[in-house]
Amino acid sequence: MAQQLLIANNGKIYVPTVKDGINWTTERKGVPGQLEFELLKDDILDIEEGNPVSFKVDNTGVFYGFIFIRKNTKNNTVKVTAYDQLRYLKNKSSYIYTNMRADEVTKMIANDFRLNIGNLDNTQYTIAKKSESNKSLFDIILDATDETLQYINEMYILYDNFGKLNLTNVANMKVDIIIDEETAQDYDYETSIDSDTYNRIKLIFDNKETGKREVYIAQDNNNINKWGVLQYFDTIEEQTNGAVKAQSLLKLYNQKTRKLQIKKALGDIRVRAGTLIIVNLNLGDVKLQNYMLVEKAKHTFKNGEHFMDLTLRGQDFIA
Repeated sequence: MAQQLLIANNGKIYVPTVKDGINWTTERKGVPGQLEFELLKDDILDIEEGNPVSFKVDNTGVFYGFIFIRKNTKNNTVKVTAYDQLRYLKNKSSYIYTNMRADEVTKMIANDFRLNIGNLDNTQYTIAKKSESNKSLFDIILDATDETLQYINEMYILYDNFGKLNLTNVANMKVDIIIDEETAQDYDYETSIDSDTYNRIKLIFDNKETGKREVYIAQDNNNINKWGVLQYFDTIEEQTNGAVKAQSLLKLYNQKTRKLQIKKALGDIRVRAGTLIIVNLNLGDVKLQNYMLVEKAKHTFKNGEHFMDLTLRGQDFIA
């Protein structure tokens, strides 16, 4: 496994000596990709915040981003944290837009903040009108993709692909690897109805034209009898089909959540937050033999070895 870490500063390219290993972490929602490493200082190395960082494995681009944090130590080393360009989506702004899809919203924001754009899938669903005030750019884009998920049950993943901003339908992010008893050294499994589980959906819309409040309710009486009332409540800002949205939300949340964390699986650089991988594990109350969504992936490259820790969801798995 050949690794190449490069840092550019003032027209010079540095190939630094890495102490211990390199960690590459991605999360599915609202967090930039991160690369962490510790360098041995010498008289040649000269790096600073904002320097571009490139990391490749076997000549395949894994991470491209910029130094944001440096920590000098008394052991003559410097610890570095770099983020990909999704870090700039933590900027806040305000937008009002009408009749735009989530991919069009993403492109608008990327252009406004000079981000490099890769492939943006057509997200199919048009948002009639939305007003976003003093929100992070992450939240503005995720609000659009979340609304798309709620109405047409299609999930889209926002990520940086070696310096290019991508928005991809999760169905197109399958990776042909299998996590089973042999490839995963350990795992943690948890079930719960304590968060992200709702068996009653209540939506309200204050209709300014009629002066009346419209209420939309969808519920599952069987699960209410089992768990008690777990209500999801929200207001609808614009005129829309509230009954359809309530049913869609009930379908999405009316189930217990299951969290699965895989520890020290054999590494594969194709696996990142947002990808789908095959899991074949017997967890006791459920036997998994299907694709699961990677919510978080942490890759560790050390001493010529490559392992990954994964947080997964799928079907009723919510991380």
